[in-house]
Amino acid sequence: MATLKDIAKLAGFSLATVSRVLNHDASLNVSDDTRKRIYEVAEELGYQTIRQRSRNLQKRIRIGVIHWYSQKEELGDPYYLSVAKGIEKECFSKKIEFASVFKDGDKYTTVELDDLDGFIAIGKFSNEDIQEFSMFSKNIVFVDSSPNGKVYDSVIVDIRSATMEVLKHMVSSGHTRLGFIGGREYVGKAQEPLVDERERAYRDFTREKGIYDEDNIYIGSFTTEAGYSMMKKAIGKGNIPTVFFVASDSMAMGVMQALYESNLKIPQDVGIVSFNDIHTSKYLIPPLSTIRVHTEFMGATAVGLLLERIREDRQIPKKVVIPTELIIRESYK
Repeated sequence: MATLKDIAKLAGFSLATVSRVLNHDASLNVSDDTRKRIYEVAEELGYQTIRQRSRNLQKRIRIGVIHWYSQKEELGDPYYLSVAKGIEKECFSKKIEFASVFKDGDKYTTVELDDLDGFIAIGKFSNEDIQEFSMFSKNIVFVDSSPNGKVYDSVIVDIRSATMEVLKHMVSSGHTRLGFIGGREYVGKAQEPLVDERERAYRDFTREKGIYDEDNIYIGSFTTEAGYSMMKKAIGKGNIPTVFFVASDSMAMGVMQALYESNLKIPQDVGIVSFNDIHTSKYLIPPLSTIRVHTEFMGATAVGLLLERIREDRQIPKKVVIPTELIIRESYK
């Protein structure tokens, strides 16, 4: 942020003169040209007086929160619900008004985005969606994705590194047959498929270690029901892997139910490690080993980035990577 000293140096006048001009000191006797030069330099450097900054801080800010799921879908996804909760709590503490915009079929009700100071977009979006959002405001922060890092702010976790940490732990624990249960997501009207970074990391790691086996990979949707059906399929094949990395805790719940119904013990017969560490993970039987993602903090961080854009007119984009933590519980040994 520019200071009076910066303005004085560039304009070529004393610090006292600059201060008195910008604070409208009526007793100061200087030429109109001097005043004009000081005002021009102050505007060029983006300087604001204490009074101006105070007015900006007092201005009521209204933001939009764009959800890439429908409201019904999000209610069944604790991960995104937790991100949204973090945004809501931070907005409440900072007295920021917000409006939620949910997906309706293959589109968003963008009429609700009009007359807002900026947006936080939770999830993954097509280029077409992003272009539409940007027509309403240049102040956009993405959470859980990072499209065009040269333009937009984002808050993400390093999914690849977190997945690699789990897989290395499995191999160092003596496992050589690693299974993977994951999901596929789609964006845009054309329903373009997105390859999940957990799946990509699993394939790369097992190929590098010489233990890759396509038969040990199961891809469905990120739901409890899909986790259940995919594990049932794996059990039906026989010769089941000794440990599975499951792409979400919600899926892992279905996986564990399928193993229980087949009289397979966790972790004695099959170990399970998952992703997200939702609230109920530690209360499952046995408690679920998982990668902890600080979802509420991701939401709160996104609010902070958006406020920088709105209040300080920051132009250079930021990408904030929130660390994860591997939590080992009784579902894996």
